[in-house]
Amino acid sequence: MFRYFIIYKPYGVLNQFTDDLGRPTLGSLYDFPKDVYPVGRLDIDSEGLLLLTNDTKINHKLLNPAFKHTKTYWVQVEGQMTQEAVQTLEKGVTIKVDGKEYQTLPAKAFIFENEPDLPERNPPIRFRKNIPTSWLSLSIVEGKKHQVRKMTAFVGFPTLRLVRYSIQNIRLEGMQVGDVKELDRDFVYKNLFL
Repeated sequence: MFRYFIIYKPYGVLNQFTDDLGRPTLGSLYDFPKDVYPVGRLDIDSEGLLLLTNDTKINHKLLNPAFKHTKTYWVQVEGQMTQEAVQTLEKGVTIKVDGKEYQTLPAKAFIFENEPDLPERNPPIRFRKNIPTSWLSLSIVEGKKHQVRKMTAFVGFPTLRLVRYSIQNIRLEGMQVGDVKELDRDFVYKNLFL
């Protein structure tokens, strides 16, 4: 039987079930079935939406570069993000991937007027009185390693906090850090493959 879970991955938790160094893993959040695995990755310093399933069809489709599915990240950056930087991000920027230059695909981005409604990060980001921060929503259809961090750095605004808010139409809405929800197949397919 296929099972589908979404979790709000906390900062500092590895995107896997075992770790030789004893760091927290997904298994510390919930007693997942043995054949369920995460689809895609969120690095240890990133938070947010992660889909876990034993449905290999979903895994294959979402990890296939030909299937352009949208992932939206809410990003706290150092400095006051500008409209000029947003326009540059939307056109695509050049980042390094495996030591080679890579041109990102066009993205959708906007600056939040107010801080988005998210749970506090534990530990909180380092506060510096003389350096403002701002929040950006960035939607991309690819997933190169550390892509969002590299993109914001390219336009001069280093990422301080990175939260994946959605994958297609599946969102974190109403979830708290560490929450796990089991979803039914119809909901998952309807919201991933519109």
